[in-house]
Amino acid sequence: MQFWDIWKKPEAVAGIYIHIPFCRKICYYCDFYKSRSLSRKRDFLQALLKEISFRKDYLTDEKIETVYFGGGTPSVLTAAETGRLLDTLAGEFSFSGAPEITFECNPEDLTEGYLTDLRKTGINRLSIGCQSFYDKHLQLMNRRHDAKKAEESVLLAEKTGFQNISVDLIYGLPEMTPEEWEYNLTVALSLPVKHLSAYILTIEKKTVFHKWLQKGKITLPKDGDVINQYKLLVEKTKAEGMLHYEISNFGRENYFSRHNLLYWQGKRYLGLGPAAHSYDGVSRQWNISALDKYIEGIRTGKPYFEKEIPDRKMQFDEYILTSMRTMWGADFHWLKAHFHAGITQSFEKTMKKWKQTGHVREEDGHFILTDEGILLSDRILSECMAV
Repeated sequence: MQFWDIWKKPEAVAGIYIHIPFCRKICYYCDFYKSRSLSRKRDFLQALLKEISFRKDYLTDEKIETVYFGGGTPSVLTAAETGRLLDTLAGEFSFSGAPEITFECNPEDLTEGYLTDLRKTGINRLSIGCQSFYDKHLQLMNRRHDAKKAEESVLLAEKTGFQNISVDLIYGLPEMTPEEWEYNLTVALSLPVKHLSAYILTIEKKTVFHKWLQKGKITLPKDGDVINQYKLLVEKTKAEGMLHYEISNFGRENYFSRHNLLYWQGKRYLGLGPAAHSYDGVSRQWNISALDKYIEGIRTGKPYFEKEIPDRKMQFDEYILTSMRTMWGADFHWLKAHFHAGITQSFEKTMKKWKQTGHVREEDGHFILTDEGILLSDRILSECMAV
């Protein structure tokens, strides 16, 4: 089977994303919607349970293939609270025989008892936010755990029976040396992990890092240094037998993130909780990024979300942005069958230009970014956009 045959699966499957908007401490690089105050956690959970009931028909009769608890920090939930959410989902939706149920968590929250109880709820995949195995990096990012706890949490997860474990790392950090990044990779890949998500630091507005950068309190590495960190990432994961299946994601065979694949394949998904996004195959919907307004909207029936129907150009752009991030690339045969000639011919011309420079390769009608092309992905994809 070719790798891209996964894009052509006939099964009608869908996913559910649950946004848990609480953090005990705010990381200095993060711009995701979150709140430090847990005082409204009970009200939030009551609203979330009601939203599950309200939206039980959103995905019609499709089987639920994945559930993903993201945030924020889902590990602020007790195992009992997590179990109640999953039990409620199971009562309202039809699940596939072996769904992937992912739970994002922070190392400092993971005790043996908590992990044991989480497994009993049905959680079968952990995404652990290690970010670094250097205390100075973790302190710079305002993380709550230290390097020792990051390693211990992964080992403890394996000890308690979790086999599908992913860890997150960040590179391109201020003053990160090549040796430090290599050490982080070496430690991560020595642990019992099946998946690695490695993200380049992006300075987002309204974050502490953005303020510090403007004031000259931090200095970012040079572009060449970040490129070398990326190349080392690709080299070491490949040597460990991991497949680089998406720009920032590496997994052992049969351990890719099935939930994220749903997004990249254009499958349907339901987003629950504040700031969560949904897609029903026709329209896109996103909940308000404000906890109080979300809770009030659920309680009173007031609108707590916005909605749009993407036009054909937007649909084309979304397909390109998602498919070209993966190792399967964009299926040009499919594009020609679904979009008018003006758009597809322009895309083909752009692809062939980058193919000549070695940044794109063509295989069985698919245009795929090479390792060098990934380094210029923002530029290449911007040239492909129809809007």
